[in-house]
Amino acid sequence: MENREAPIAVFDSGLGGVSVLRELIRIMPNEDFYYFGDSKHAPYGTKSAQQVRQMTIMHTQRFIAMGAKGVVIACNTATSAAVRRLRQMYPALPLVGIEPAVKPAAERYPQGNILVMATPITIREAKLQHLIERFGGDANIIPLACPGLMDFVEAGNIDSPEVYGFLRDILEPYQGKLDGVVLGCTHYPFVSKTITRILGTDVEIFDGGPGTAKEMKRRLEEAGLLRQNTQIQGKINFENSDKSQQKKELFYKLLNY
Repeated sequence: MENREAPIAVFDSGLGGVSVLRELIRIMPNEDFYYFGDSKHAPYGTKSAQQVRQMTIMHTQRFIAMGAKGVVIACNTATSAAVRRLRQMYPALPLVGIEPAVKPAAERYPQGNILVMATPITIREAKLQHLIERFGGDANIIPLACPGLMDFVEAGNIDSPEVYGFLRDILEPYQGKLDGVVLGCTHYPFVSKTITRILGTDVEIFDGGPGTAKEMKRRLEEAGLLRQNTQIQGKINFENSDKSQQKKELFYKLLNY
């Protein structure tokens, strides 16, 4: 099948999706990936759901036109705004979004206190509420909007005193009270070490990236689109709507972080 050799497109509002790309490369090292970050229009988390939906659909149509064999929406905000609509539009396309890892967190701590850190739009959208209702069970799930946190990562500011101060201010009320933290934005894994420094090593961190990567592999396998040659090393193509050299350098820094 000729399109087995086609790349898998990975899309994010900026550079946060690199945390998902790393998981995809880890489990499918022989596949080619095309990563597109829309940093010029970031953050998506403060836009309306309709704006985010339109932009996500437009980018996905471009990936399909380019010949991508699968699309990963590596952005929680874009997933909650557009993934259902995209599935209706392209039922045959292996398409995977990312969602906050509420289910694994609630399974691990059925009676526990679990904080869900996410962008304001992800907190507002019905998708998160449905996730909590469906999988939260008896756990106490606490949504926490973190406006401005992704901007630190977009600027390459990952382990500075400013990031520590920002996170300490929003997390202090929860110190000593949590069992788990769900990272509901793909930018947040890059600051997970700082989150652990503030909340302590007893608080487990849950990230949706590994599950998303596994699901993409499963869907490609089902469609007969996985590359057969496992000896080759896949290529990574990077593009960003912000054409600056700084974004390119930051992409590779985060990829190897």
